[in-house]
Amino acid sequence: MPNYSDIKIPAVYYDFKETWKLKQLNLIQQFVDKEVSFIPNLLPEDAVNLSTTETISILKKYLGEDIYFNAISVQNTSIPYSELPEILKSPVKAQTDGEWLKTTNMVGINVRTVKTFWNVVKYALTLPKSQDSIHFLPIWEPGVVSSLYGMASWNINPEFFAPDLASFLPHLDTVEKQLKAVINLLHALGKSVGMDVIPHTDRFSEMVLSNPHYFEWLQREEFEIINHKANLHEDVQALIISFLNQYGAANPFDQYPNDRAIFFSDEFGESQRNSILFGKPNQVKIRQLRRDALLRFLTKYGYEPVPATMAPPYRGLEVDKENFEEDSQGQIWREYNITKPKTFSRVFGPLTRYKLYDRLNDNQDWEIDFDKPLYPVWNYVASKYHQAQSFYGFDFMRGDMSHVQMRAAGVPAKIDDYYDILAYVKNYIQRQDTPYFGYFAETFLAPRNEMGYGDEIDHLEAADANSTLGDLQSVTVNTTLFAQRFRQYIDLLHTRSFAPNFTVMTADKDDPRFDEFYINGNEFRLFTALFLTDMPSYMGLGFRTRDTHFEPAPNEYYTKLFVFQISSGPKSTKGYYTWGKNGALYHRLLRIQYFAEAIWSDIKNRPVQWLIYPDATGYGKVIAWTHADHPKYVFIANLDTENDIINFAIPMIKNMENTALQLEFSTIGNISESDKITKFNGRHYNVTSIKKGECRVYRI
Repeated sequence: MPNYSDIKIPAVYYDFKETWKLKQLNLIQQFVDKEVSFIPNLLPEDAVNLSTTETISILKKYLGEDIYFNAISVQNTSIPYSELPEILKSPVKAQTDGEWLKTTNMVGINVRTVKTFWNVVKYALTLPKSQDSIHFLPIWEPGVVSSLYGMASWNINPEFFAPDLASFLPHLDTVEKQLKAVINLLHALGKSVGMDVIPHTDRFSEMVLSNPHYFEWLQREEFEIINHKANLHEDVQALIISFLNQYGAANPFDQYPNDRAIFFSDEFGESQRNSILFGKPNQVKIRQLRRDALLRFLTKYGYEPVPATMAPPYRGLEVDKENFEEDSQGQIWREYNITKPKTFSRVFGPLTRYKLYDRLNDNQDWEIDFDKPLYPVWNYVASKYHQAQSFYGFDFMRGDMSHVQMRAAGVPAKIDDYYDILAYVKNYIQRQDTPYFGYFAETFLAPRNEMGYGDEIDHLEAADANSTLGDLQSVTVNTTLFAQRFRQYIDLLHTRSFAPNFTVMTADKDDPRFDEFYINGNEFRLFTALFLTDMPSYMGLGFRTRDTHFEPAPNEYYTKLFVFQISSGPKSTKGYYTWGKNGALYHRLLRIQYFAEAIWSDIKNRPVQWLIYPDATGYGKVIAWTHADHPKYVFIANLDTENDIINFAIPMIKNMENTALQLEFSTIGNISESDKITKFNGRHYNVTSIKKGECRVYRI
């Protein structure tokens, strides 16, 4: 086995760039020859700047021309996933359910930070086989402030189109075809691919305006909500017909029924309504103008979709009399508050949720009738996401705001198909034709009644989640709270039906608030994420070169600030995403990736035998584990990022002859001779010392 831990790698950012410039042919050849599963020393920012010619040349050599040409062909970028040749099918296609998500190591990508879908393929060339899954943050056309999570339509976001790719391959002349080609290539590179499933839209999205009956509405007069009856959507539908009668169809010669019931019926259909109301999908500017005109027509009469809320008590809104915004056309947008808020209660003014259930007492008291699901709404949401999944070939979904649970009593005694919309989408897709489709939930495993009613853990099981994000990323490694959460997640992994992630950093939470969590402990985060092989992990794309910020950096350095596009104010960005220049961190993490390459076939997906658990009291800072069956390696780490630990013991390894442990890898490189081999003394293995934040691997 090559001794990857001793490979000399430059530790300065500009040295990496110089090394790449001088040795790129040799480094690419290592990848092409499959000596490694990623291109060494290729910094992520340099990867996304590879030319299309260079990228295609690399892909042809690595994948072989047959796979490459199939992946980007006219036919295979225009047909549903099920009709693709087997060589382009998902690496998880043989799985019978979504349980594979419980051990995957995922990388989250906000496409806006790399600019195009095509650049995701380039970035993927820097990812080793140990990071085998890619999560796309929302890919849909955005609405207000261009928020990725405020979907304006079911169209793919046109800003992710790569003109250079279309110039080189003219048949990839739409963003949809390019996304299809990209997912084909990612599958061929051995990566599973996930999409965001979002249970809400922009408040005045095409979905809302074309289907008012699928959403909840209110009528406001200045500072008062004067009407929020259950069927207020009927008034809105009538007004939309009035708008058409006054301004005509988007394309003047299109005909439409003047009867409200017919126009908004399933028989007339959403695609026809969209064409009448907004225009054809490729008429982007016209659609935006028509949508803006219609929303202003409705708000003139006081009609607005009810804004989305987070955390108990969810229901019961009032107009905020102090806070408002005035847009460029002089329209006043009022904010809303929860009438009886608690700690995490929040109103998301730009968003609105699908109306999944009927309302009690004509919604006079803002109460939901959970015994009366609105079946057409559930089927609409699930079928739309299934259309995207079945065409592009997504392998899993990341459920946005999975912590939302609106039943005041928590999880009900009887859980049916209409308990949770995200569970419904997952199960709908699985039942259609993709049994391996998985559900990765965005929850933070918060205390009871904090982010949702009842217990989030019970809710995740009721909602059929395979894994969940968790919240290790927002805690400093060298704290009791980190150890407590880590231990809790291990316990949940072994006692519950879902797996918490060992989350390193998230793609949509990399902002100045999180700077303190990444001053140190970063090697520990990636080391544990990769080598704790029975727990999934999640890493945001900017982590490996993230600069150490002792005070906030410009907004352009944070991926979170590219979830939306704001031109002024504290959350504004003035240019493209700026990659960090932390060559020293990249050097240390690259050594971990190299070592993972060497032993991955021996450890992938293997169940873990804990030797020293994380100490929930916070006193013990050393953790250690091996594998449950036929262990070959012992992994140890020091959570204390400020102090060395002197003289500690690794307990006996069960069900094997205990002889000696031989050092294979350390994150700091130089180890004392006394600790390079430690022998079993009949009780345990004694270790002389471990440096602050150090992680090691011993061969048994």
